[in-house]
Amino acid sequence: MSDGHDLTEGTTITHSRTFTKSDVDAFTEVSQDENDVHREADEEGRLIVHGLLTATLPTKIGGDLSYIARELNNTFHQPVYTGEEIRCEMTITDIRDRDDGIRMETEFVCRNEDDAVVLTGDTDGVIYD
Repeated sequence: MSDGHDLTEGTTITHSRTFTKSDVDAFTEVSQDENDVHREADEEGRLIVHGLLTATLPTKIGGDLSYIARELNNTFHQPVYTGEEIRCEMTITDIRDRDDGIRMETEFVCRNEDDAVVLTGDTDGVIYD
């Protein structure tokens, strides 16, 4: 956890994850998004990971910082498949003191094992003291 005092504009934080069929199945159950692309494997036996499940990569980084996103924008560039390692890099683009903590803006990019961009976005939120 972070109180935000060690964060500065330009700081980049990374997190990687490989989504599994079990992850997709659990997210399907919770979200009730039962689109066939998330339930039927391709010729290589992989499932397409839900976009919002992929978006848990930047939210995991935010959670580690005790960051509460008030705005979260995602752009999905291409599918993510089970078994692929996805790496997310989140960079702080603006940080300002508030009476009750800090306000922070970030940008993030997620890439697959081939270094192809699969997800980009930005956030605006706060870390409370």
